[in-house]
Amino acid sequence: MKEFKAKIEIIGINPFVFVPDYILNYIFEKAGKDKGKIPIRIKVEGNEFEQTLIKYSGHWRLYLNTPMRKSAKKEVGEIVRIEIEFDPNERKIPFHPKFRKALNENEKARKIFDHLTPSLQKEILRYLSFLKTEKSIDRNVERAIEFLLGNTRFIGRDKP
Repeated sequence: MKEFKAKIEIIGINPFVFVPDYILNYIFEKAGKDKGKIPIRIKVEGNEFEQTLIKYSGHWRLYLNTPMRKSAKKEVGEIVRIEIEFDPNERKIPFHPKFRKALNENEKARKIFDHLTPSLQKEILRYLSFLKTEKSIDRNVERAIEFLLGNTRFIGRDKP
């Protein structure tokens, strides 16, 4: 892992740090690319996380979400110590079994889901994977199917 220190800045509502060029070059070499999203493992003040490097408005940024900043006890304007490494492991979000069952029972919704962009598929799967109670899972699986059928909004979006 490569280490650096940086000031936490903010763009819109998103706190981030700029990654030094020498570390970006190291990550690009390990990743075999310097475009698109690059999966990384980081330690923020010693606390481990998975994250993605993203180029936005011409600059590579490492976004630091609330759990990262809370664990580090750091906020916007403060200097944070980060260790970073390219993460070669594939990141897959598992299908919730109830969502898979619902798609299998509704061929039209399944076909629509299969033709969504990978990023929208991932967004739906991620949303469902973070739900805690059976009641909220059942309610949101039903809403996801209705969204796919064009009947309701879901995850802040109109019909696909």
